[in-house]
Amino acid sequence: MSSVLFHLSAVDPLGVLARFRQGLHASLYAREDALFELTDALLCTSGSIRTLVELCLAAEHRRGHGGMYAALNEGDLEPERLRWALAAMPLPQARDGRITLAVDVSNWLRPDAGTSGERLFCHTYGRGRSKDQFIPGWPYSFVAALEAGPTSWTALLDATRLTPSDDATEVTAAQLRAVVTRLIGAGHWSAGDFPITIVADAGYDVARLAYLLADLPVLMVGRVRSDRVYRREATPHRPGVNGRPARHGSRFHLRERDSWHDPDVESSMLTKRYGTAEIRAWGHLHPALTHRSGWIGHDGELPILDGTVIRLEVEHLPGNQHDPDPVWLWCSAAAADEHTVTVCWTMFLRRFDLEHTFRFLKQTLGWTRPKLRDPGAADRWTWLVIAAHTQLRLARTLAADQRRPWEAPLPPEKLTPARVRRGFRNIRANLPELARAPKPSRPGPGRPAGSRNKIRAVVHEVGKTEKRALTLEEHYAAG
Repeated sequence: MSSVLFHLSAVDPLGVLARFRQGLHASLYAREDALFELTDALLCTSGSIRTLVELCLAAEHRRGHGGMYAALNEGDLEPERLRWALAAMPLPQARDGRITLAVDVSNWLRPDAGTSGERLFCHTYGRGRSKDQFIPGWPYSFVAALEAGPTSWTALLDATRLTPSDDATEVTAAQLRAVVTRLIGAGHWSAGDFPITIVADAGYDVARLAYLLADLPVLMVGRVRSDRVYRREATPHRPGVNGRPARHGSRFHLRERDSWHDPDVESSMLTKRYGTAEIRAWGHLHPALTHRSGWIGHDGELPILDGTVIRLEVEHLPGNQHDPDPVWLWCSAAAADEHTVTVCWTMFLRRFDLEHTFRFLKQTLGWTRPKLRDPGAADRWTWLVIAAHTQLRLARTLAADQRRPWEAPLPPEKLTPARVRRGFRNIRANLPELARAPKPSRPGPGRPAGSRNKIRAVVHEVGKTEKRALTLEEHYAAG
């Protein structure tokens, strides 16, 4: 099915784009025409989106600004149907046919929106050391398929807003499970193919994610902190020795070279961006889990999660004159060979392509610009932005390079999302018209002159609503 989709996209890209637009329109139930035209206005407006109301000035948006806000606040969008439409589209793959997914969180900061509910404290990086801040906002977990080479394109497949009562790891595991299930159902993966690689940055409990997704054909790869300690396999229990058999072997401390042993895989590679990359990998290493944090509710003995620890050290970083610190990765393959290790660290570096997507969504498409109060309206707007980005990706081979005089020309296969967006209005002219024309109407009377709104909006607290138990005693006491 994957090759069929790629063949279809190469022969009839306009037909694939039209099919996705039909799936998008079918996933809109209430005020569907207003939401659909809002997406078209987002695609055809030139320049960066600064305010939401300016989209109603586009020729593709035939409704007023009141109808636009009413569509976002009162419209109905079925996310599950749109998720299946995204999964049915052509999917980028590595040169060996492997599918790689990246998961990461991007924050929609709302520090002054006291009347907006379900806000959490979002971690943001500051300038300089120890300048990080926690700002109220809506964190969204995104899952995207990565391409093989250096690019600013990713295929967004899902987005889920984390709520105050969520366990982030459990929500991420359920999100990834749903995405992988849809990809298998769409025919992108079949028995005998390489496992789907899932890469995550530091901050994710990659071992717990691997445990929760153990029944799926996935390979988990995640960055771990350099102060982590892993354990080797336990030595066999000798007959006649009293005591319980050991579950963990000797320590493998990432910062203590004396605790290392000879690597199972050792190689070097010359890269264009980072210079010489030195790779070492040690198999059959597992974290020593304890009944704390996410494992506090686990019944019975904690599992042994064998994996491979990878140390990646590069010669230099772009724009950084200091010696870069090595990057430590952990993958769920117990004994990864050289090819698997190469796949893990190269696709982890491709994970940063998702940062380009986040910057494009925020700075160009204006994802976090609207001052919406209702979290449900924020979710609808987020899905419309994802649908717009997907249409740009499907129109890559159809767009002409409308470059500015100071910009260098690019070949068609190297066009960026911003350049494809400049020519989308010409592409849209060749697509079927799905939204119906607006009906003539007159504005309502509104609030009587001189009256004031006496209904005060509810002010919501920020942060988690459920306290996590820190000890087993607290866990069992809570029932």
